[in-house]
Amino acid sequence: MNKIDKNFNNLINEIKNKSLEEIFHHIKNNYLNINNELKDNIETFLNNFNYWGKLNRNEGIFEELYNRSLSLKENIDDYIWLYNKLEDYKSKKVLLAILNNWYNFDFNLLKEVKETNYNHYFDLDIIKTNNEVIADLGAYTGDTILDYFNNYGLNYKNIYCFEITDNTFEILKNNLNHYKNINFIKKAISDKKETLFLNENSTSASANTLGTENTNIKVEATTLDEEIKEKITLIKMDIEGYEKKALLGSQNHIKNDHPKLLISVYHNHNDLWEIPMMVKNMDSSYKLYLRYYGGNIFPTETVLLAI
Repeated sequence: MNKIDKNFNNLINEIKNKSLEEIFHHIKNNYLNINNELKDNIETFLNNFNYWGKLNRNEGIFEELYNRSLSLKENIDDYIWLYNKLEDYKSKKVLLAILNNWYNFDFNLLKEVKETNYNHYFDLDIIKTNNEVIADLGAYTGDTILDYFNNYGLNYKNIYCFEITDNTFEILKNNLNHYKNINFIKKAISDKKETLFLNENSTSASANTLGTENTNIKVEATTLDEEIKEKITLIKMDIEGYEKKALLGSQNHIKNDHPKLLISVYHNHNDLWEIPMMVKNMDSSYKLYLRYYGGNIFPTETVLLAI
């Protein structure tokens, strides 16, 4: 047994042998013992990007810490499943680093696993390309497509860019409209055709989210299976917590076309294992990798590469 396996098993066994209340107490104490400046930074971040739960020690609000405790306790076997399905030890170390940060507030291992060799999504040892048909869900300003060009050149047949925020959509078009065969689609991808509403984030447009509550900003939603009829070879998703619904709306393409999948898996505490499991249930032949592009304080920018 190597060091990564040993450390993962030790962490899992410790969590398994504790009650939910004991896990929460352990996490809360570890949090309160870090320095105040770091706690302030974590609380500001979590409360600005409300994906994981609120955290305010001065008001006695520890919702986020409880949510991670609940995920660890109730889904520990799912994290073991994911660890055993990952194809390389780099991926296994990423998973260990995230869980160790959640449980012990260990920042050092997160720093170790951050990807520094390759651009976000595009690990050249894993992602090979040839005349791709790309669906970029959450295309934002076109940054991912520009990174694709930087890494692979203009090696594509068609690109479909989906973006739902007005100002960002215009920037996206301005950045990419001089390239050939790029389709700009102002729709959300979900599990069905419906009208959704945009919840604007005051900190960053990149964190705008979708919901059913009327915000007076309507968004047309469709499925990828309905919207694109040609064979898709690569799907990227970073859609602020709507990834699971988008997967359901893309399952015909996934089952029939077997596209490369580059999916953000950090917008809640369970995406980390739920999304890989969904992919495997759709097509068991997919090989799973995790890569980490975030900082060393709170684990964000975790990407599932499914090939």
